Amino acid sequence: MARGFRVERDSMGEMQVPEDAYYGASTQRAVLNFPISKLRFGRGFIQALGLIKQAAAQVNEQLGLLPPRLASAIAQAAAEVAEGKFDDQFVVDIFQTGSGTSTNMNANEVIATRAAEILGEARGSRAVHPNDHVNMCQSSNDVIPAAIHVAAVLAITRELLPALRRLEMGLQAKAEEFWPIIKIGRTHLQDATPIRLGQEFSGYASQVRHSIRRIEAALEDLRELPLGGTAVGTGINAHPEFAARVIARLSELAGERFVEAENHFEAQAAKDAVVQASGALRSTAVALMKVANDIRWLGSGPRCGIGELLIPATQPGSSIMPGKVNPVIAESLMMICAQVMGNDTTVMICGQHGNFELNVMMPVMAHNLLESIELLTRGAVNFQEKLVAGLQADRERCESLVEQSLAMVTALAPRIGYDRAAQLAKRAYESRRTIRAVALEEGVLPEQELAALLDPESQTRPGLEAASAGG
Repeated sequence: MARGFRVERDSMGEMQVPEDAYYGASTQRAVLNFPISKLRFGRGFIQALGLIKQAAAQVNEQLGLLPPRLASAIAQAAAEVAEGKFDDQFVVDIFQTGSGTSTNMNANEVIATRAAEILGEARGSRAVHPNDHVNMCQSSNDVIPAAIHVAAVLAITRELLPALRRLEMGLQAKAEEFWPIIKIGRTHLQDATPIRLGQEFSGYASQVRHSIRRIEAALEDLRELPLGGTAVGTGINAHPEFAARVIARLSELAGERFVEAENHFEAQAAKDAVVQASGALRSTAVALMKVANDIRWLGSGPRCGIGELLIPATQPGSSIMPGKVNPVIAESLMMICAQVMGNDTTVMICGQHGNFELNVMMPVMAHNLLESIELLTRGAVNFQEKLVAGLQADRERCESLVEQSLAMVTALAPRIGYDRAAQLAKRAYESRRTIRAVALEEGVLPEQELAALLDPESQTRPGLEAASAGG
C-alpha cells in the first residue's frame, strides 16, 4: 500500500483510499471509473441527501430496525453532511452511473465513517456499515430521484421564487414610475402606434409574474417522493411503514411539504416532474431573455440608437473606445438564459431514458436542473439590483420620436379611410415630414379635429376616436 492511503473493502474486494478520506472503496472505484469532468454535485443536492439519510436513520430506529446508539450516530453524521461539513468528500463525477448509485454510496460511506468516528471507532472499521445500516430500507433508485426533488423544491422556494418576486416588483415599480411617459410602440422592429413606457414595463412585470405561476405549478409534482420504492418500486427490503414515516420526518427536517409518490413505479421509472420543472425554468429564461434584450435595445445609443432608456453604468465598456458604457448586466442575464435553455434540452433528452423500471440519466439531469435554478436566481437578483433599480427614462427622447412616427396616421384611418391614410403616410415619408405637417398642409381634416386625433395620449387606450370613414 502506498504511503498516505488506507485499505478499504467492498463487495468487489480491496481498494486503496486516501488516508484522510471519509469515503470508502465504492466511492474510490467510481472516482477511478469516471475521470470525465470537474463537475460534482453541489451544496443543494448534498444537503438533500443528508436530510434523507438523517430521516431514514431516525425512522429505522422508531421501527425497531436500528439500535438507538447506531441510529443516533448515523443521524448525527447525516445532519453534518446536510449542514455542509463534508462537501469536499463528495468526489464522484456527474457523468457516472445513470442511477446515481455511486453518489448514493459516496453519501453512505461518508456517513458510515463519520458515524463510526462518533462512536469512537477508527476509519475503515466498518462498525457502521454503509449498506446494511446507512442505506437501510433504501436503494439508490429511490434515494437519488428523491434527492433531486428535495433539492429542487428547496432551491426554488427559498431562492428562485423570492428572487423572481423581487424582480417582478422592481419592474412593476418602473411601470408605475414610467406611466406618464408616452413613446412610440414597435412591431417587426418598425414604428407602430404610441404606447406608454409604463405599459411596456407592465408587460415585462407580467411576464415574470406568469413565470412564477408556472414554476409554482411545477412544484406540486416535485413534492412527490419515491422513497420506499427501493429497487423497482415494489418496496422490497423496506418496512411497509418506512415510506410514509420517512417522508413525514423529512418534511419536518426540510421545513417543506413532501408527500409519498402517488405511484412508485412512475416515480422511479420516469422523471416527468423534473422535465416539467425544467420546462418551467426554460419558459422563465425565454421571458427574461425578452425583457433583458428589450431593455438593452431601448437603451441603445446613447446618441445614435433608440435611447429611450438610460441604463446604469456599471463598468467601462471598451478597452479601446474611451467613455463607452455597455449594457453588460442585460448581456449577462441573456447568457444565463441561453445556458438554461441548453440545460433544458439536456434534461428533456435525459427524461426520455426511463428504461423500464428506472431512469438511467439522473445525475446529469439533476445537475442541469439545479444549475438552472441557481443561474436564474443569481441572474434575476443581479438584473434587479444592478440594472432595473437604477433604470431611468429619457422622456424628451421618447416623446420626440412619437411625433416623427408615420404610424401616427393610424388614428386618422377610421375617419379618412385606410387607403387615403396610407397615401398620407407615403407622402410624409417621401418629404421627410411628420403626419401632422402633411395633413395640415393638405387640409385632410379641420385643425382642431386633427389635433384631437393625433393626440398621442388618446392612442394609448382602447377606443375609436372618430366614426368610420364613409367613402
